Amino acid sequence: MGFSTKVVAPALAAWTLAAATVVPGASPLSDYDRAAQAVAQRAAGAPQRKARNVILFVGDGMGISTVTAARILEGQLRNVDGESNRLAFEEFPQTALVRTYTADQQVSDSAPTATAMVTGWHANDGALSVATTIGRNESDAARVAAARLQTLLEQAEAHGLATGIVTTTRITDATPASNYAHTPNRFWETSGQLPAGATLSDVAALLVEHQRAGNGLEVILAGGRDVMLPNTVADPEYRDRRGRRRDGRNLIDEWVAAQPSSRFVWRREDLMAVDPRTTSHLLGLFEPGNLHYEVDRARDAAGEPSLAEMTERALQMLGKSRKGYFLMVEGGRIDHGHHAGNAYRALTDTIALSAAVRRAVELTSAGDTLILVTADHSHTLTISGYPARGNPILGLAKGPGEAAPTLDANGRPYATLSYASGWGVGMFDDGAEDPPPRVMAPGRTVDLATIDTTARDFHQEALVALRGETHGGEDVALYARGPGAELARGAINQNEIYHVMRRALGW
Repeated sequence: MGFSTKVVAPALAAWTLAAATVVPGASPLSDYDRAAQAVAQRAAGAPQRKARNVILFVGDGMGISTVTAARILEGQLRNVDGESNRLAFEEFPQTALVRTYTADQQVSDSAPTATAMVTGWHANDGALSVATTIGRNESDAARVAAARLQTLLEQAEAHGLATGIVTTTRITDATPASNYAHTPNRFWETSGQLPAGATLSDVAALLVEHQRAGNGLEVILAGGRDVMLPNTVADPEYRDRRGRRRDGRNLIDEWVAAQPSSRFVWRREDLMAVDPRTTSHLLGLFEPGNLHYEVDRARDAAGEPSLAEMTERALQMLGKSRKGYFLMVEGGRIDHGHHAGNAYRALTDTIALSAAVRRAVELTSAGDTLILVTADHSHTLTISGYPARGNPILGLAKGPGEAAPTLDANGRPYATLSYASGWGVGMFDDGAEDPPPRVMAPGRTVDLATIDTTARDFHQEALVALRGETHGGEDVALYARGPGAELARGAINQNEIYHVMRRALGW
């Protein structure tokens, strides 16, 4: 999920855009080629095994502070030592730091960061797998096609590999869409969001166009029914809701019709009943919009699969391929929890991603499957104070041997976790999963001594009061296991991740 409040001076903006403009293949000094050369240098002289399969896990917004806090929380929820606990991917043998800047931003949006990982090119804010040669509002299909950047998923299909996408967001959200959509504006998800006179297809329609070309995606498990259904059709789960498409197209029916033996499911029960042996292509859309946060899944009356369950079913579908597969799995709602200033949901969704990674490790072999776990960008979550070891990570800061929480300069306690930006004050929402954003006066206006900061509906305090918390610009981590994992080391640029995967596959 992207969130931007930037204001750039016109002169600086012009310099930045001019400096960032690149043309695919035009120069050996392009960002694509520099990334390829960097990976080749790390591979030089080292024996390299070829990967048959590649799984890319993306924790959207899963910065290093998020990993640390989630690690501690998972341990504390299991009544073990949280500080020495390890998430599943922290057991991987190779790690690297990843720079997340984009062609035009220090602090990035999900669209260009995902584009860097799946195409090898840095992109502009909001852009999905297109070059920086076109503007944000370019809607002419021919001009956009000329700027198209081929993705690893598209290349995998050209090589005969099976492909899949699993996410807890809408299938048309930035990170999953970067694999199949080519558009300068990630928010053109459905027909009614395109500008007047546009000849470019919306992101949902691009998914169907992708499915008609070649063999298409073997498995999609996500949310996002409403952008696929016309506004005359009722949602299968919420009969009082209609689709959002204004062009009359039912893209779910079109996707299923594109390939033989294709199937659509919308609830957990039907997903678990799917027979991978007789199903060639599987589309599962479990909510009109995003899936529930992990801690709210039980509220879904129709039944919603966990990220681990979706990952397992996807691997069962893709594992049939004789030539191997490429799968992207996104824990997308980590990002949404942070934007809401709600660390509880962000961290528990990070733990859910760890569970999905653990399941993938159990179902694959390190001998033939490269698994990468990373984030597209960070968030402004901060772990502060000097709390004692074992102090609740979601609780008030309390030092070793202290009988009461540590006090700030005004004599009030403060929580270990806070944000640099966001709603501006510790609060509870009204119980809604996505409460309406609001702006509070900056400063510590609530006495946290009277509030349970460990509750799932608590929203942490923030320094800068905004309508939503912003992304963070620091490096994120990359964790690697399997053939090609040795290429994940040092401090790398984000677009090098694409070249690690491509080289591991032997292309």
